[in-house]
This record gives sequence, structure tokens and C-alpha cells, in this order.
Amino acid sequence: MKNITHIMLAGPVTDGWTYQDNMITKYHKKLGYDVTIITSQWVWGNNGRLKKTEKRDYINEHGVHVIRLPLKGKDDFLKKWKRYVGLYDVLEKVNPDILFIHNVSFADVDTIVKYLRKHIIDRVYVDNHSDFSNSGTSWLSKNVLHKIIWKKNAQRLNPYTKKFYGVTPARVDWLVDMYGLPKAKCELLVMGGDDEKVFAARDKRKKIELRYKYNISETDFLIITGGKIDEEKAQTLFLMKAVKNINNENVKLIVFGSVADGLKEKVSELADGKSIQYIGWIESQESYSYFAMSDLVVFPGRHSVYWEQCVAIGVPMICKFWKGTDHINVNGNVAFLKSDCVEEIQEKILYHIQNREFYNNQLMLSEKASENFMYSQIAIQSII
Repeated sequence: MKNITHIMLAGPVTDGWTYQDNMITKYHKKLGYDVTIITSQWVWGNNGRLKKTEKRDYINEHGVHVIRLPLKGKDDFLKKWKRYVGLYDVLEKVNPDILFIHNVSFADVDTIVKYLRKHIIDRVYVDNHSDFSNSGTSWLSKNVLHKIIWKKNAQRLNPYTKKFYGVTPARVDWLVDMYGLPKAKCELLVMGGDDEKVFAARDKRKKIELRYKYNISETDFLIITGGKIDEEKAQTLFLMKAVKNINNENVKLIVFGSVADGLKEKVSELADGKSIQYIGWIESQESYSYFAMSDLVVFPGRHSVYWEQCVAIGVPMICKFWKGTDHINVNGNVAFLKSDCVEEIQEKILYHIQNREFYNNQLMLSEKASENFMYSQIAIQSII
């Protein structure tokens, strides 16, 4: 049985979540591989803040071997220059046949290259989650961290790597334009949804049960949005105002996710508990059922992993247009917002409600598009 080792040291990996880190390893395991994750001891807490776990070496809920490495020096995950204790020794012990490296923006890439120089590995893959909307936003980050330090990491890995993946088209472009990698080696590997949770969430009984919990009738037109609500995604407030302006007792909005302290009062003012409900934080795996019970999902702010998850669920969507994220639109399942304003959101929602033929066609297209965003298929594609 071949071993696939995933190195995830650039960001936190949280057990029980439905992020790419969790899902691609789950489905590599289901494909029959011996799967190992090497990551940090830092995870996300329910309050949206980082915390440290004391777990070090264990088997997770998917049967995947997880090894969590401590940081060298100051135990602060937010420091830019992080190194880990024992990475080289762990690689020697695990002895991977296939190596999948998540991001190049961490200091210990040189340790991995040192290992690759001395060991023969079948295949190496590297993915990238950076683009100009979430990285390189300051002069120092763009011109020093990415154009010099992380670019050097990518170039060091290039001789050993079969494919570099961007998880959106913009992130494929980043690999070529920012890191100078050969275009022929850079491909799109979409994020998506957990097949098992998608099929479970589509159960009509579950939808009825959840709607009843929040006093939403079957005839109500239910809109849902979710994720972190902070200054960078404050457009959620525009969505709440748009639904309030529609002023139709049969149009309902449910908002979930953590809210930044500075926005809590505004969210509370807009959530009336009837047409607009803010329900707080929900577990990542529960989000499938919430999105699936909706008639329409609206994401008026920056891209998040929920976008691809909702494509996998097969629900019509309205999303803010960002260059390089239009891969979620498969022949018309998504309508895009061009601006940050209440009026456009309101107009797009009303069009979905009032034009039944358009909505039914979008629903059909959404169900068809879901096939391309299932992690069972993504996991296979990732190691071709």
C-alpha cells in the first residue's frame, strides 16, 4: 500500500472541519492509500480564534495518521517565520511514496528539499491558496515575502514536483506570475464538498426538520449565507439590508458564522429574529445541511471555501465577482454581483424570486454542476 504524505505547515488544520485539508486526505484514504498528515499543533476554536492542541500523534476520524509538530522557539503560530521541531526525522520515519505539499509559504520548505535530494519519491505535488485578494496586499508582503522568499521556496521544489495546483484560476495565475513557475506544470485543482455530507444534506426530511426549527415554511423563499463576518466581509450587512428592504414576509434570511466585535451591534440591529435570523457559529460539518435547506445561497463578500461546497451541494448561488474565481460558474449556476451595494443584491434576489423559469433553470444547472465539485473526484484528479 503506497503512502501519501500531506505536509500542511503553512496554516492550521482543524479536525472535524470540511476544508480541503480534511477532505482530500479523507478521500485519498478511501482510495486505499496509507495517508499521513504532518501539520502544526494549532487549530481553530469555535470562537474563530487560534488555539493550541496537545495532540501529537494519532489517527483522526477518517483513519488518517496525523502527526502534529511543535514550533521551534517562541510558541506563537502568528509569527511570520515559523520552523518546526523534527520535520526531517518524521519524513524519514513515514517514508512517503507520494508527497503532497500544501502551500510553499513556510520556512521548512528547505527541510523538505533536503529530504527530496536524498530520497527517491514517486511523485510530488504542491498546491497554492494565495492570490492577490488574500496575499501580497502590502508592499512588504508582495515584494519581499512572496516575490523573494516564497518564490525561492517554489523554485527549490520545482525540479522535484510533477504538478503545481492552484485551487482557483487566480491562484494558478499566482503560481506563474508571482513565483515564476512553468505554466505547463501549473493546473487548476478545485476545492469542493464531501460526497457523504452532500448526499446526507439533500435528504428532504432533514430540510423540513431544519426549516421547522427556524420557523421557515416550505413555501418561504429561504436565503442563507455563512462564514466569518469581519471588516473584510462586511458585505453581509448589505445582504441583510437588502432582505429587509424587500419587506416580504415569505422571504427569509439565515446568517451564520462568527462576527468581529466591531460588527456585532450592527448585525444585532438588522437581525429581527423573523425575516432575518442570525444564528451564530455552527460546526463546519453542519453547514452542508443548512445550505441544502435553502432556495438560494448568497455570498456578497470575498471568496471562501463555502463557495465550492455549495456548488457541490447543488444550490443556486449569488456571489461577488472576483477575477479568477469564476470557475464556480458552470454554465450559469451562479449569478455574480459586480459591486458592493445593497441595491444590486436586492435586485438579483428579486429576479430569482419573481422569474420562476429563470430560477428553475438555474436550479437544474446547479444540480448538474455539483458533479465536478465532489471530493471523491478531486482526490483522484489530485494525484494523476
